[in-house]
Amino acid sequence: MPTGQAQKEFFVNEALSRIDALLHPAIAGTANVPPATPLAGECWLVGAAPSGAWAGYAGAIACFTAGSWLFTAPRDGMRVLDLPSGQVLFHRGGWQAVSAPASPTGGGVVDTQARAAIAALIAALSDAGVFPNEA
Repeated sequence: MPTGQAQKEFFVNEALSRIDALLHPAIAGTANVPPATPLAGECWLVGAAPSGAWAGYAGAIACFTAGSWLFTAPRDGMRVLDLPSGQVLFHRGGWQAVSAPASPTGGGVVDTQARAAIAALIAALSDAGVFPNEA
């Protein structure tokens, strides 16, 4: 059999698993140790000091599929939804979350309408997952 022809379904299945995990990635959280009983299709961000099955994959996206972990190295520009916080994380030299800006204060003249508009923008961006929701 010619090279590259044996077990084509293996490569196709792995490609489909990666597409499924990375097309609209949502993570169950960040951890250094894999969960004891992961669900099929569950994805996690691997922490900075991984161990066990995740050793050597710091910062990667780990997705549980077909009874094993599939790791993807992040690239700058990737975004994931952190399900526990509802916030979008992005990768630029490492995984980062955006923090909400402070509401405006001070000044010689207080424009209440402008401050209300800024507060509404911050709230809308928080609702959209850009900034963390303040509880």
